Amino acid sequence: MAEKIILVDTHCHLDAAEFDADRDELMAAAKVGAGGTAVGTIVVPAVERANFGAVASVCREYPGCAPAYGIHPMYVDRARPEDLDALAKTLAREPAVAIGEIGLDRHVEPRDDARQEYYFVEQLQIARAFDLPVLLHVRKAIDQILKHLRENRVRGGIAHAFNGSRQQAEEFIKLGFKLGCGGAMTFTGSKRIRVLAATLPLDSLVLETDAPDIPPAWKNGGRNTPADLLPIAATLAELRQLPLAEIAAATTRNARAVLPRLNEFIPTTGENP
Repeated sequence: MAEKIILVDTHCHLDAAEFDADRDELMAAAKVGAGGTAVGTIVVPAVERANFGAVASVCREYPGCAPAYGIHPMYVDRARPEDLDALAKTLAREPAVAIGEIGLDRHVEPRDDARQEYYFVEQLQIARAFDLPVLLHVRKAIDQILKHLRENRVRGGIAHAFNGSRQQAEEFIKLGFKLGCGGAMTFTGSKRIRVLAATLPLDSLVLETDAPDIPPAWKNGGRNTPADLLPIAATLAELRQLPLAEIAAATTRNARAVLPRLNEFIPTTGENP
């Protein structure tokens, strides 16, 4: 019997309300997979102090789910400095693979750039203190984020939903980061993202859904789900003209390398190396 191919979704908001009605069924569909391929591990990032508990709960309920805790830049308007203390206490108490989702967002309006930067830098310092990688939100803020990463060195992480230039991609890689490939890559019009996915070193890429957000092309704007990681992986295989099994093995290795504590959550049987 052929060995089952296991994929790692490095970014999925499994605790989101959009999944409350059918979370069990969606997880079952992702675990069963198709053609000997399944989603074996899912990283679930928090977005604010208020959902730390929900992230912890969903990761305890579903085997193979790995939590990350952080304050998202689009939620800093209701964050308070004591939430940073709560983050540190949560990391001391709960197992976690990363700090996230954190970063900067220069797309949403209105916004408070100074407030975003304060919470981003403070969380980078917490990542340093706990020696954890970070899951980065980088929308229209890549150069500013790179500046802060050079000033506040952490042990790497993932630039989630990366859509920058090749030069920016190479700067992240130099700093020990992997780049997240997800639904945006599946659109034929996303030419820059698709070229990067096809030509960047394979050991710099990881897979993600960002479910329920960033739906792939075949969803026509509908809800993204963990099972959509399978055809997302197939898209990357097609772009790189490689077998799906090779893409799955490489991206799983990459996820394990950049998120070392992920090994504690990956199934121990029937997985690709």
